[in-house]
Amino acid sequence: MMSSQQVPQQDHVCFDGGSLQSSHMPTRRDALRSAAAATVGLGYHAATTVASPLESNAPSDVIRIGVIGTGNRARQLMDQLPKAARVVAICDCYQKRADETLAKFDAKWTTYSNHRQMLDRESLDAVIIATPDHGRSLPCIDACQAGLDVYAEKPLTAYVSEGREIVRAARQNNTVFQVGTQQRTMEINDYLCRQIREGNLGRVRFVQAVNYTGPKRYQHLPAEPIPQGDDWDRWCGPTPLRPFHSSLQFGWMQWRAYSGGEMTNWGAHGVDQIQWALGKSLTGPTQFIPVTGGPNGKVTARYDDGLEVRFELDQGPQGGAIFQCDAGKVEINRNRFATNPADLIKNAPDSAVQAKWEKPGWIAGPHLANWLQCIRTRQRPNADVEIGHRSITFCHLVNLTRELGRTLNWDPKRETFINDDEANSLLTRPRRSGYELPVT
Repeated sequence: MMSSQQVPQQDHVCFDGGSLQSSHMPTRRDALRSAAAATVGLGYHAATTVASPLESNAPSDVIRIGVIGTGNRARQLMDQLPKAARVVAICDCYQKRADETLAKFDAKWTTYSNHRQMLDRESLDAVIIATPDHGRSLPCIDACQAGLDVYAEKPLTAYVSEGREIVRAARQNNTVFQVGTQQRTMEINDYLCRQIREGNLGRVRFVQAVNYTGPKRYQHLPAEPIPQGDDWDRWCGPTPLRPFHSSLQFGWMQWRAYSGGEMTNWGAHGVDQIQWALGKSLTGPTQFIPVTGGPNGKVTARYDDGLEVRFELDQGPQGGAIFQCDAGKVEINRNRFATNPADLIKNAPDSAVQAKWEKPGWIAGPHLANWLQCIRTRQRPNADVEIGHRSITFCHLVNLTRELGRTLNWDPKRETFINDDEANSLLTRPRRSGYELPVT
């Protein structure tokens, strides 16, 4: 029997204290940085201190945000955005969504259907990008090249190769780029991952993960009328322009053209926790082995040190994994953990404060605050773009293993399969004219 403990999230100031030197918008970035000068020396955990320098309402201190994609997740992020930032413009190719967002916030923001027009015309400091997965990479790169900082929802990409292009654009333009894997800013997740990573529970023998489902292949669907105000062509973006059907646009997560299914949805969180706990955030497994067949088949991923991650659980911690260690078993989930034996974890944060961290606005709010703080200090945030790219690449490779139905050998340094032209051909996808990724 595993003993459950529940502990709150916590905001961390910056990932690894890495510094960025900006060459874009120097005057504006310098001004924002000076507003946070007093907090640069804060420690890694800063849940109670980050809010203070970010609460200034002086116009010159407020970080001006454009939002690209205005669906439910975008509205949640806008709802939880700290006072240090202010939304000034929104973009969505479906006017009804944009209008609903204006109504929800009783706002008069300028709305756009083309994100490039918004980037060209608005005076922005940063953008929040919460489009469907297939439409995320292009605005990410465009925003980096426009000199803006970026918060991009997870999963970062729809296929492997576009992730490296995003990372390259972020590094070339000194972008503070946060990926929306907000468990990197939760105190309990940080504490448990550090316990495992630092060897306090002994050697990790293997990891058990949920067998997240993959996406479906496109099936012929009868054409439906395109809703008024819906730019269906733009919504399809880089993917093939198919006849409109509501289950494509409003059920996009189930389709391979637009998403990796639950493997890249909840799997983006669970796999990220695995990478973090194992100290492998900047690399990945070297071998992927199909255990059972089919599009939702079980897969084992093996790192170069022999450690296995087994995607085999029909039910389990969707936001984490179960770590079988020498000292016992640890289950990490979102803002929670369980152990066997019950006293395995020592000096964990007090569970009494969990309620504080699960009140409305605290799921993503601290993660956004971490990003805003790093915009001021020019440090790398908790879920830096390279971390997000590596974690979602892991997820994509599980789906590719299912698709090909055979063992795949991966070189995480070169980000290519070894002696496997067929598998390598699936790392990228053709993009429609007008939606090519910019040169980075």
